[in-house]
Amino acid sequence: MYSVIGFIIAMAVGMTGIGGGSFTVPALVLIAGLASGEAVGTAFLFAGVLRLVAAPFYLADKQIHSKYLWLMLKGAVPGLLLGTAVLRLLDRDSGSPLVIILLGLILAASSSVTFIRRMQNPTFARKNSRWLPWLALPIGVEAGFSSAGAGALGTVLLLNYSEMAPAQVVGTDLLFGLVLAVIGSAFHWSFGSINMPVLGQLLAGGVPGVVFGCLLARRIPAARLKTVVAMIAIFAGLQLVWAGSQRLREQHIAANTTIPVKATTR
Repeated sequence: MYSVIGFIIAMAVGMTGIGGGSFTVPALVLIAGLASGEAVGTAFLFAGVLRLVAAPFYLADKQIHSKYLWLMLKGAVPGLLLGTAVLRLLDRDSGSPLVIILLGLILAASSSVTFIRRMQNPTFARKNSRWLPWLALPIGVEAGFSSAGAGALGTVLLLNYSEMAPAQVVGTDLLFGLVLAVIGSAFHWSFGSINMPVLGQLLAGGVPGVVFGCLLARRIPAARLKTVVAMIAIFAGLQLVWAGSQRLREQHIAANTTIPVKATTR
């Protein structure tokens, strides 16, 4: 089952750069029953391996914007360290469903901008590149805290507010997510919050899945690829809202469940 899940998620990552954390963390929490901290750590390493496999495909086609990549990393890496520290300070088993729900709403809403032309500004990044680190900072914080959204939010930002073609957006964001995944995985590895058996099963399906997704992306016209990226991002956002709601419901039930005490008689 985990291999199938890994293949589907990896295919989305290879084709759009989205899904490494947005789909994996909720799946590991809800299906595998992992604690939140363990799910985040496992998803970080899984996403890192997928992006490591996918990156050469986009590098070979020169679908990377090095300037925007560097500017986004300047803001996202400090944010990632801050978010990881916050996750470590909190009770890792308690989870953060409200944060996941908020992320899902932001992701779904921001992805919808792709279909509203008057809200897009393709010249923003070129004219206001100094703002990219500041826009990437909260993406890094959120990624460190939940491992979800770095690829999706970065993709949505570049897709609607830069002059890049969709394939270049995906390639740039893949490397962006790869750097964050490597750094995040190193911290979570030191925390001992990675489930290696589950990770191995995910990668068994994920490695061929990401290769298939990269090859498929080459055959999709630019306009259609932009639509596919936006639709997957919206779906990822709605899925995060659902996953967070389920976790919130479970916590509410657990908090209100009392164990009856049997009366003892002599």
